[in-house]
Amino acid sequence: MISPLILIVTATLTASVAGLPLLISPVRGERTSCGIMLAASLLGITGALQALLSVGSERWLISWGLPFGPAEIGIDPLSAIFLILIFLVSACCSIYARGYLPASENRDTAPKLSTFFGILTGSLAGIVIARHAVLFLMVWEIMAIACYLAITIESRKKEVREAGLLYLITAHFGTLALFVYFSKIHSLTGSFSFPESGTLSGSSEAAAAIFIAALIGFGLKAGIMPLHIWLPSAHANAPSHLSAMMSGVLIKMGIYGIIRTVSLFSSIPFWWGVTILLLGVISGVIGVIFAIAQHDIKRLLAYHSIENIGIILMGIGVCLMGVSNNIPALVVLGMAGALLHTLNHAIFKSLLFLGAGAIIHACGSREIDQMGGLIKKIPLTALFFLVGAVAICGLPPLNGFVSEWLIYIGLFKGMLDADTLNDPYFALAAPALALIGALAAACFVKVFGIAFLGSPRSDAAAEAHDTPLSMKLPMGILAGFCILIGLFPQGIAPLLQITAASIFPVAAGAALISESASLGVLSAVSALLMILIGVAALLYKNRLSKSPVKASETWGCGYLAPTARMQYTSSSFAAILNSLFSSLLRPHTKDPDINGYFPKNQSFRSHTPEALLEKVYLPLFDNANSRLSLFRKLQHGKLHLYILYIVVTLISLLAWSHFRMRG
Repeated sequence: MISPLILIVTATLTASVAGLPLLISPVRGERTSCGIMLAASLLGITGALQALLSVGSERWLISWGLPFGPAEIGIDPLSAIFLILIFLVSACCSIYARGYLPASENRDTAPKLSTFFGILTGSLAGIVIARHAVLFLMVWEIMAIACYLAITIESRKKEVREAGLLYLITAHFGTLALFVYFSKIHSLTGSFSFPESGTLSGSSEAAAAIFIAALIGFGLKAGIMPLHIWLPSAHANAPSHLSAMMSGVLIKMGIYGIIRTVSLFSSIPFWWGVTILLLGVISGVIGVIFAIAQHDIKRLLAYHSIENIGIILMGIGVCLMGVSNNIPALVVLGMAGALLHTLNHAIFKSLLFLGAGAIIHACGSREIDQMGGLIKKIPLTALFFLVGAVAICGLPPLNGFVSEWLIYIGLFKGMLDADTLNDPYFALAAPALALIGALAAACFVKVFGIAFLGSPRSDAAAEAHDTPLSMKLPMGILAGFCILIGLFPQGIAPLLQITAASIFPVAAGAALISESASLGVLSAVSALLMILIGVAALLYKNRLSKSPVKASETWGCGYLAPTARMQYTSSSFAAILNSLFSSLLRPHTKDPDINGYFPKNQSFRSHTPEALLEKVYLPLFDNANSRLSLFRKLQHGKLHLYILYIVVTLISLLAWSHFRMRG
C-alpha cells in the first residue's frame, strides 16, 4: 500500500500547478486544469482517509539549505480531517468555476484566478502537513498572498481593492503574532520542529504567551470577534467559488492552528477553555445579529461564517474545560462536535456561497431586494440553497443539527457534572447556542423567502436565466453530503473518536457513541422525517396537478394596483429584530418625510456599517499613521544611506546577541 503521506504530498504539489494549463491556453486548458484538480483531490482524500483509518502518524524530514534544521512534514488524524475538507471543497469549486467564470468569456481573469486558486489549495494542504515553524510560515504566507491575488482579480473595482488590502493587512498582523508564537515554542524546546502532542506544560508563563499569540494569530484568520474585520468585505467581493473556498476552508486554518496549539500541552489551564468558550459565544451571537441586518447576500453569508466559527469555538471550549477537569465525556463531546461542525460548515457554507453565486449569475445582483420569484427561474439552485439553509440553521434531518447536538450534549453534561457545577459558563453557553439557532432560522427565512419566493423585485430578476450543469453538479454533491451526514451520523462517529483521542488521550476514556447514544435515535428520526417530507411533497404536488389553479394578485391593503415593490423587503422583514439590537448594530437610516394629503415620492434606506472597523480600528490606524509619518524622512531614495541603515542594524543585533550570551 502506498504511504498516505506520499499520496498527500503528491496531491498538494499537483493541486498547486492545476491552474497552469489554463494560463497557457485559456480555452483548451480549462478542462485540463479542472481534471488535474479533481485528480489531486482524489489522491488527497484517499491519503487522508488512509491516515485517519490507520490511527497513526507519519513524519518525514526534508533537507534544505536554510539554517533552521531539516524541515518536517507529517500526517495524523487531525491533519487528515482538515485535508478531507480542503480537497473536497476545492474539487467542487473547480467544477463550479467552469460555469461561473468560463475562460472563453473571461480570458483576462479566468486563467489568473485558476492559477491563484490552485496555489491556494496547495498552500492550504501544505499548512496542515507542515511540522516545522519556518516551513509553516512559508506556506502560510503563500496562502495569504495567493488569496489576496485571487480576491483582487477584478481590481478595477474600488471596493474589491479595499477588501483585498484590508485582508492583506490583517493577514500580516496575524503573521506577526505567529512569529511571537513560534519564537516562544522555540524558547521552550530549542527547536523549530513542532513538539509532539502532550509534551509541553501548560502551567508556565511561556505557555500562556503561546496561547495568547495563537488566539491572535490564528484568530485573525478564523474571523473570531473582534478580529473579524477583514472577513465580510473579502467574502462579499471575491468571486463566489473563491468565497466558498475562503469560508469553507481558509478560515478553518485558524481553527486548525488553535486545536494544534492546545494539543501540544499535557495540561490545560481552566481559563483557556473559558476564554475560548466565551469568545465562541460572542462570535456566534454577534455574528448572527449582524447577519440578519445585511442586504447583500454574500455579506450576510460572511457574517454567518463568523457565527459558525463561534459555534466551533464553543465546542473547543467545552473540550478544554473537560481536559482541565479530567472529564472524558466533555473532552470527546466537545472536540467531536467542534471537528464535525468544522467539516459540516465547510460543506453547507460552501453550498450556500455557490448557491449565492448562482443567484448572482442568474440575475446580476448581490442585493436581496433586487431578487424575488427565482424559484421559478432556477428551481434546482433553490432546492440546493434550501438544503444549505436548513443545515446551517441546525435543523434536523441535516448535518448541521448533528454537530450542534453534540455540543449541546457537552454543555448540558457540563452543567450537570459534579466537578463543574459551580461554573456558570456552561449555563451561559447553552441558551446562547439556542439563541444563535433561532436567529439563524429567522435570517434564512428572510433570505430564502425574499430571494426565491414572491414576485420578481427587479427587471433582472424577472429575466433571470438558469445556471449550467457545471454549477449545479457541485451544489448537488454538497447538498448530498448535508443529507448523508444528517441521516447517518453514527457512520462518522468512530472517525471523530479516533481524532479526538489523538489530540487528547483522555478522550479515549469515553466512547462517543455511548456518550451520545441519541445519535442512533436521531438517525432513525431523521430518516423518518425525510421520508415524511418527501411523501407530503408528492401528495401536495399530486393534489395541485388535479385541481384547477387560479392566479390572482395578493391583497394589497386596499391599493388598486399593487406592484412587486409592495412586498416585504429584507429591511422590513428584519425590522423588529434589528430594532431590538439597534444599540449594537448602529444602523444608518434615511427615513421618509411624509407630509400632507398628497406627499411627494419618498424612499427609505438603511445600512448597517461595520461599527468596530469604522469606530475603533480605522481611527486607531489613522492615529498611528499620523504619528509614524515622521519616519518618512528616512525614505529619501539614497541607496548608500539605506546600506548604512542595514549595517548599523546588523551591528546592533550582533552586539545585542553577544551581550545576551555573556549575561
